[in-house]
Amino acid sequence: MGKTSAAVKNRYNDKNYDRINLTVPKGEKETLKAHADKYDNGSVNGFIQRAIRETIERDKKL
Repeated sequence: MGKTSAAVKNRYNDKNYDRINLTVPKGEKETLKAHADKYDNGSVNGFIQRAIRETIERDKKL
């Protein structure tokens, strides 16, 4: 991938996505990855997004 391609992708991502940095204790990353492998096609990002959406929906019912 050349610089132009990376620059184009970075501009697209900046325009279309918000970035949230997540810090977890040592070892927790492997736990999240193992869960994502089992339930979210290996996507830690997908697992975290699903967890957030489900929590928001659950909290709305309170």
